[in-house]
Amino acid sequence: MLDQALSADLTYDHNNMLVDAKDEHGILTSGAAKRVKINTWNGSNVEKMMKNVDYVVFPGGSDICPTLYYNEQQWHGISEDADYSAERDVSDYILLSYCLDRDIPILCICRGMQMLSVVSGADMIQDLPQWFEEQGIKTSLLHRDPEKKSFIAHSVKIPPAESLIYRIMHVDSIEGVPSWHHQAIKGVDNTRLVVTAYTETDGKQIIEAVERPDKTFCLGIQFHPEVAVRKWIDKEADAENYMKYDDAIAIFRNLLSSEKK
Repeated sequence: MLDQALSADLTYDHNNMLVDAKDEHGILTSGAAKRVKINTWNGSNVEKMMKNVDYVVFPGGSDICPTLYYNEQQWHGISEDADYSAERDVSDYILLSYCLDRDIPILCICRGMQMLSVVSGADMIQDLPQWFEEQGIKTSLLHRDPEKKSFIAHSVKIPPAESLIYRIMHVDSIEGVPSWHHQAIKGVDNTRLVVTAYTETDGKQIIEAVERPDKTFCLGIQFHPEVAVRKWIDKEADAENYMKYDDAIAIFRNLLSSEKK
């Protein structure tokens, strides 16, 4: 676990909590977000944090403040999903921008993939059911358990191309990926990201993997391979519903075996 990355452009209290930088929902204010987006890791403590660190995994977690998006959005208004952590968002934004600048191998899972996309300037979907409804589509969406009790298992398509995830998986479809998200990447136009996996939902392609081909190892995946690894190791009763252990662990092994370009 890394320490918290602190922005030199924001004010913190003695517990490293932001001062006068959040609204009533805990969302980073527009002004504070702009300072983070403009200066990224410059002046922060991230270089000290990353001393002797060779790889970083950005895990899942709460929604990212929509003020940090390249194209800033208003809050989605769903009170049960108002679980923002502006401090973590700032820290992750700084750390991820640093890793990209220094070509440090990174694996970005679920929220991590969304942060990679936010830092890269991608367009975002704050709530998938809401997004489908706005387009007049009655969705059978299966990306997060409505009761938030278990991981949804669904398939992911990997176009046969010269991509990192295709080289790792050696297949054009992964069955039973553990899924737990209600936000997604809408598009990566005008960014350096490349979409390398997706799933079909009610006639729409939901992005499941993005990469930076110019980096040594920069992979964002919307699903949770670590959940499948745990289920197989712990011999959980529903393990067979999810992706195979060898496929899930291969993602982490490839991160650890990556060599800087």
